Amino acid sequence: MTDEPSSRLPELAVDTIAALATAPGLSAIALVRMSGPEAFRVLRALTPDQDDPAPRTAALRSITKGEGGDLLDRALVTAFPRPDSYTGEDMVEISCHGGWLVPRLILDACLAMGARLAEPGEFTRRAVLHGKMDLVQAEAVLDLIEGRSKAQHDAALFQVERGLSRRIAELREQLVTVEAYLAHHIDFPEEDEGPVTVDRVVDAAAGLREALEQLLETAPEGELLREGAVTVLAGPPNSGKSSLYNALLGEERAIVTDVPGTTRDALESVISIGGFPFRLVDTAGLRDSDDRVEELGIEVARRYLDRADLVLFCVESPGDLGSAEREFLAGLADVPTILLRTKVDLAPGDRASEDPQDGDRASLANVREIVDVSVVDGTGLGRLQAILPELVYGGLVRTGASVPALTRARQSEAVRKARDQVVAFMEALDEETPVAVASALLRPAETALEELLGVISTDEILDRVFREFCIGK
Repeated sequence: MTDEPSSRLPELAVDTIAALATAPGLSAIALVRMSGPEAFRVLRALTPDQDDPAPRTAALRSITKGEGGDLLDRALVTAFPRPDSYTGEDMVEISCHGGWLVPRLILDACLAMGARLAEPGEFTRRAVLHGKMDLVQAEAVLDLIEGRSKAQHDAALFQVERGLSRRIAELREQLVTVEAYLAHHIDFPEEDEGPVTVDRVVDAAAGLREALEQLLETAPEGELLREGAVTVLAGPPNSGKSSLYNALLGEERAIVTDVPGTTRDALESVISIGGFPFRLVDTAGLRDSDDRVEELGIEVARRYLDRADLVLFCVESPGDLGSAEREFLAGLADVPTILLRTKVDLAPGDRASEDPQDGDRASLANVREIVDVSVVDGTGLGRLQAILPELVYGGLVRTGASVPALTRARQSEAVRKARDQVVAFMEALDEETPVAVASALLRPAETALEELLGVISTDEILDRVFREFCIGK
């Protein structure tokens, strides 16, 4: 461990930050992190008269408030000299006993010795600024921390390992190739057979546009993968919505009674089905009601339906769909819907197998599947759980989550901007705009891809990326 500056790393940070990197509360251990030019000096102040730990080797040390100060804890200390650390700066990690008090005392001691409290995401932000990762990787770090499904974990890990970054870099190289073709063409304006014809430029631009559009097509499923697909259980009162909600969750979250209108508010839980995230919402039964509280619950249900990615519409079996149910299904427009005929264990004979679509298929145009279910004997639950990922995440189910996919609006906006500029460039050439003039339309496309990776960045972009991070990461 040394305080000598490294010639391989520019001095981007002027101060040293510290934070608790583990959640506060009762736990076996906790982790306090420091990063910056004074990290090793602060550590020496907290461990007076003790040897410096060897780089990247955990060493047991007594942590005090400073020279002659009270003993705070005996902890494992690891020093990471720059540039071979997470942030690219000198870093210290102190693994101490957990709980509410000990980690806070050690953090306070770090602050008293000259460090300042880190802002949300500041450790990862410094890693980006020092070239340890790009912005797409940084976003994936947060997705990895927040992941609540196997598919989200796989996608985040793929991005941390530069899977998406490599694809974006390849698209940027395609764009640079188009610009190089343009330069060659402009350099030989008088020759009938110049080294690069306009047609070759157009073909290269068309290939780039197609590649950008293919990446954009991953955005809807990619963003759902991070947020979880809003899946709303809807239907008349006492149609089995709450029972099905509990069955899918595997626990009793919703109150279930035989009294219609029991559910007065929306219950929401994030669950993993087939390895994919779903935000399952149990809502109040849809009907006309004079009960003001029930009316409020129905209003909440309709707000969820307005932003649903998938609707599970429950009707009690046996029984044909009434005009109100058909009108409701028709009003869902393009929202994918699964019609669930519940309580089939109570259906007499083969009544549950009859097709309710007969006679009015038009009103059920958005119904993708019809499933008979029973939470009593488990009928149809396995089939329903198999259908849900395919219906919402079909592309990712077929390709696997470890593929380049856009998972955030910022990423989609950048790729869409790049695509639109390439399209504008091709349209300009088609309208016989001078090539030298049309070429200016490609520069914003390159800038968009560079900002996406963080090759060029502004404080506004960085603030937008890191404001969701927790302190200590």
